[in-house]
Amino acid sequence: MDFSIEILGRAIELRTKRLQLSGLSPGGNGWFPWGIIRESFTGAWQRNVELRADQVITNPTLFACVTLIAADVAKLCLRLVQEDEDDVWTPIDSPAFSPVLRRPNRFQHITEFIEQWMVSKLTQGNTYVLLQRDNRQVVRQMFVLDPSRVTPLVAPDGSVYYELKRDDLSEQKPETVVVPASEIIHDRMVCLFHPLIGVTPIYACGAAALQGLTIQGRSTNFFGNGAQPGGVLIAPKGITPEQAAALKLQWQTEFSGDNSGKVAVLGGELSYTQLGQNAVDSQLIDQLHWGDEKICSPYHVPPYMVGVGDPPPYANVEPLLQAYFSQCIQSHVNKLEKCLDHGLGLDEKIEGKQYGTEFDIGDLIWMDTTARIAAATNAVKGSVLSIDESRKQYLGRGRITGGDTIWMQQQNYSLEALAKRDDGDPFAKPATPAVPIPTADAPPADMAAKFAVALRRKALEAGLAA
Repeated sequence: MDFSIEILGRAIELRTKRLQLSGLSPGGNGWFPWGIIRESFTGAWQRNVELRADQVITNPTLFACVTLIAADVAKLCLRLVQEDEDDVWTPIDSPAFSPVLRRPNRFQHITEFIEQWMVSKLTQGNTYVLLQRDNRQVVRQMFVLDPSRVTPLVAPDGSVYYELKRDDLSEQKPETVVVPASEIIHDRMVCLFHPLIGVTPIYACGAAALQGLTIQGRSTNFFGNGAQPGGVLIAPKGITPEQAAALKLQWQTEFSGDNSGKVAVLGGELSYTQLGQNAVDSQLIDQLHWGDEKICSPYHVPPYMVGVGDPPPYANVEPLLQAYFSQCIQSHVNKLEKCLDHGLGLDEKIEGKQYGTEFDIGDLIWMDTTARIAAATNAVKGSVLSIDESRKQYLGRGRITGGDTIWMQQQNYSLEALAKRDDGDPFAKPATPAVPIPTADAPPADMAAKFAVALRRKALEAGLAA
């Protein structure tokens, strides 16, 4: 495909080829952007068995997994940091980068922006963020795009571009525009088939989600029939189709729905035989629980966090949150930081200074009051933090007078000093120093000492002192 685009006022002719991936592009067997999973199991597309993303997302457990991860990442405080000479990242404020991190665009604050970012990634496998720059090429706005309206393009030389469909919300007026990769932040889930295409976890758990929806739908019909399974009326002698239709209509009218449980009197040697299974016989609860666990697995969400099963019997919830962060949230947070650093141009030094973005995970793992006070106290006693730093980090309190220094107890000595002390006999008594007799050549420092010297001389002259 040939395109002519204008970049920085200069028209550039491009010859690109649309990305065609086996199992991912239209006509393949894989995932369509915000649409259909064509190959949820082997041979599914030949049987016209399709899973729609907008259908399976209505599964309560799948919805809970997506919204839990998105909300937890979005609630972490995103801040601009700078690396100092001690390789420590310190939060700062910059007129070039801080405004867009607080308000990414005209209709979203940062929490809504990050939440939409994560929802797109978790449900579609890809997040596309369009960057809008000012005349200084500084990013002023960021827009999360609809993945179904974005197509990656690869030029013959390997350079990457993105074809964007019209999007009035992000101020993309042309019906189709092609932009270079430098103007798009592309965050993707694990890339199973191609490095430019992320695969949503729904690809793995969509069948389990649809099974759960099917069970719930049939349960609705089952309980709408008075919790009575279907059956068949058997006549020992042959009956005409008209008689069968009349019996069926009479049975459905008088003994189904709200009339279930009524006493039926069967004449003509008719008998009723149950065909379906009730909820107990079909292990309905076990089937739903199994499906919920299979949905949680691809998202790496502990089942108890979305209401599936009981939590581990821990007295402190902090270890559970730490495990949840390390196995589920951390990879998303790290990728998001790297994507923002690259998109905003923070991955290279600016005027000799290294900037970056950082999420404060303390907003997720928040200790109880007793643990926070103990940690704050031990940090000060161990000379790790000053009182002000400890109060801010663990208690959210401000500075106090004299709280900006590191404290150390007097009895602490270095190993080098203790080794010097032990060079001699550590158990020997120190010798009592002799008191020197002052002379006239050594004048005392004060009047009391001068008076003592005078008395000593008088005693010596009188022969009263040795």
